[in-house]
Amino acid sequence: MSENKTRYDVTGMSCAACQAHVEKAVSSLEGVSSCEVSLLTNSMQVTGSVSSEEVIKAVENAGYGASVADPSKRSSERPVQDRETAALKKRMLSSLIFLAVLMYFSMGVMMFGWPAPFGIGDNHVVLGIIEMVIAAVVMVINGKFFTRGFKAVLHLAPNMDTLVAMGSGVSFVYSIAVLFAMASGKAHGGLYFESAAMIVTLITIGKLLESISKGRTTDALKGLMKLAPKTAVILRDGKEVTVGIDEVKVGDVFAVRPGGSVPVDGIIIEGSTAIDESALTGESVPVDKNAGDRVSAATINRTGFIKCRAEKVGEDTTLAQIIKLVSDASASKAPIARIADKVSGVFVTGVMIIALAVFVIWMMTGAAIESALTHAIAVLVVSCPCALGLATPVAIMVGSGVSARNGILFKTAASIECAGKTTIAVFDKTGTLTKGVPEVTDVITANGISEDEFLKIVFALESGSEHPLGKACSDYCRSRSTGILQIEDFKAVPGRGVTGKINGMTYTAGSYSAMGDKITKDFEGTVIRLEEEGKTPMFFVSENGLLGMIAAADAIRPDTPQAVQELKDLGIRVVMLTGDNERTAKAIGRAAGVDEVIAGVMPDGKEEVIRKLQEQGKVMMVGDGINDAPALTRADTGVSVGSGTDIAIDAADIVLMKTSLRDVAAAIRLSRKTIRNIHENLFWAFLYNVLLIPVAAGAYSALGLSMSPVFGAAAMSISSFTVCMNALRLNLVKLYINKPSEEANEKKTTIREDKGMTKTMKIEGMMCGHCEASVKKALEAIEGVQSAEVSHTEGTAVVTLSGAVEDGVLKKAVEDKDYKVISIS
Repeated sequence: MSENKTRYDVTGMSCAACQAHVEKAVSSLEGVSSCEVSLLTNSMQVTGSVSSEEVIKAVENAGYGASVADPSKRSSERPVQDRETAALKKRMLSSLIFLAVLMYFSMGVMMFGWPAPFGIGDNHVVLGIIEMVIAAVVMVINGKFFTRGFKAVLHLAPNMDTLVAMGSGVSFVYSIAVLFAMASGKAHGGLYFESAAMIVTLITIGKLLESISKGRTTDALKGLMKLAPKTAVILRDGKEVTVGIDEVKVGDVFAVRPGGSVPVDGIIIEGSTAIDESALTGESVPVDKNAGDRVSAATINRTGFIKCRAEKVGEDTTLAQIIKLVSDASASKAPIARIADKVSGVFVTGVMIIALAVFVIWMMTGAAIESALTHAIAVLVVSCPCALGLATPVAIMVGSGVSARNGILFKTAASIECAGKTTIAVFDKTGTLTKGVPEVTDVITANGISEDEFLKIVFALESGSEHPLGKACSDYCRSRSTGILQIEDFKAVPGRGVTGKINGMTYTAGSYSAMGDKITKDFEGTVIRLEEEGKTPMFFVSENGLLGMIAAADAIRPDTPQAVQELKDLGIRVVMLTGDNERTAKAIGRAAGVDEVIAGVMPDGKEEVIRKLQEQGKVMMVGDGINDAPALTRADTGVSVGSGTDIAIDAADIVLMKTSLRDVAAAIRLSRKTIRNIHENLFWAFLYNVLLIPVAAGAYSALGLSMSPVFGAAAMSISSFTVCMNALRLNLVKLYINKPSEEANEKKTTIREDKGMTKTMKIEGMMCGHCEASVKKALEAIEGVQSAEVSHTEGTAVVTLSGAVEDGVLKKAVEDKDYKVISIS
């Protein structure tokens, strides 16, 4: 039987010990290769060849319930359903009402002489019976502690409920024994009925606070789910029909009006618009879309009317996949959680042994049984395995939610932990550090061949190429209206080039390393010059010799230098990996600001480079292409950028929905903050128990430090709540550094001091982020414009120039976009 991954909903878990027992029971089954149980989402993920019936039976034999998760609710209701909070509120209110009455009799009447009905204030036996009945009612209201606690004991898997049930139950039974002695006149001791009732009430209050705070940790996931449109406008027989989102099928044509939400993933077949994709990518500036462009579910149509053909619906949409990734990451287990799991597995049993030992030791020292029981019960109720179990998952849930809101998707909890340990970041050049759209810059022919004839051969060879440089050549030839020749026996050799026959003659295109022996000496100087300019030369030869050379340049992304600097500021060494020759690679590496350039690497050699770098530290690989997949898999953390291929995305541990490389540093920052938060949670959970169990046991009684069971129950309730609230602080983490590095600031200041290098334009008519993007794009398309900082709120565009540009050129570019230029200074 082949291995498969199945998710289950688990019921009856209340603490980390429960989680550990379920995991142990399922992991012991033959055929199970891995089992991850989440206390936060009450779910379990089992990988292996075992049947669902066997898994469910193992869970039930351990004293809990399980069922296969409903696939239809996988990415919507199941991960964040809150079934407990409402029930806990009812339990808490009912318990508090009866507890108030109980405290009136036990404290008010018996201790302070408050009036009692029917003149029973002086009859301690009758008052004791009333207290017993009311306490019993409170304990019945909170009966789950007792049924689950003692059921766990029967399965030899005691949990938090066991500790609560024993603490409350022992107080109640002891008080009944004292009450009988009082009735027979043999003794007159203190009654602890109010303690029995207050222990379960306080724990219920703590559980309610924990449930509410746990619910808040899933706010990001809930927010993503709320984005999912409920209806769609489908075109049927030329008419618009509004249908439920579940009725949309692949191939249906749907319409989206301005302000409307795109219902499913599709491709525009008519119209143009600006789409706000911030819900999926975190990018606030709308993206221009035209016929042939793809749109995703839950994005907002800002301007035009469009018609689209549905390509992905239901669980296949981008939004559904994001929700699935966030949910899976939250339900998975980080390696750091193993420490807490090991402790939780023996924690409750250890506490029960300690409580028994405390009782025996106090009795041996001659203390009254009442005092010995008080200390033993305090030990039982103050111990909190819940905080240990929640320490990791709540932080992972919040962290993965925060990253998803910013367009960064961690696939597993392990990837969140591993990313923060990165010491070396390796970037593929083409399409990652650069735009991935090279453009032809130079055409040089040889041996007397005309440029037109040369380009016809180039077009024939490169028209079938999938390589970016090959596409750049074919696009250039197409733009020149170059005729195309018939090619036969076309063959592409990865990392080497292409070859084919034209009119019976063999022609080959390739890099300098592949064609070095056919390149004449008079070309070598030109090659060196082009490479030092960051251009990549491609050579074309026939059976008779060299035909010519085409050089293409792939500009680096605008944010690449800042992204690289941010990684350096985090103490990470940045390496660029490319198949380019060394001179071209170093020129691009200098522009990007990387620490090291590894050039001349064939596609199948990237994995070996990553393997060697791993000898020096934890390696993160960032790439986007099919040939990056093996390296992404080999790296400690693989990162795929949003424009990457499906294969690269599948191989990666982290997916960046945007193409901004600053998200790499943001992912590492979030990872480090999340792991630090987990460390804080674990430290608190362990420290809490290390400090308070000895106090509850009476170890410091000689110093006047002791704890009653009631205060122990209150402390236990607060501990889990504290862990959840600490995890919520991750919502305040600043993922992006707005201020550039000191070096970048110095460069910026130098440029602005030279008044000839910047121009400020006053512009009227800009109303939104889309207007900003339109003006920015128009200005930066002008030769000599290095960058443009546009603000619609201030009505300005600050243009940084790399050369001389006339004011009239800047003005025309903006006014062609229907905005009015007031002044240029």
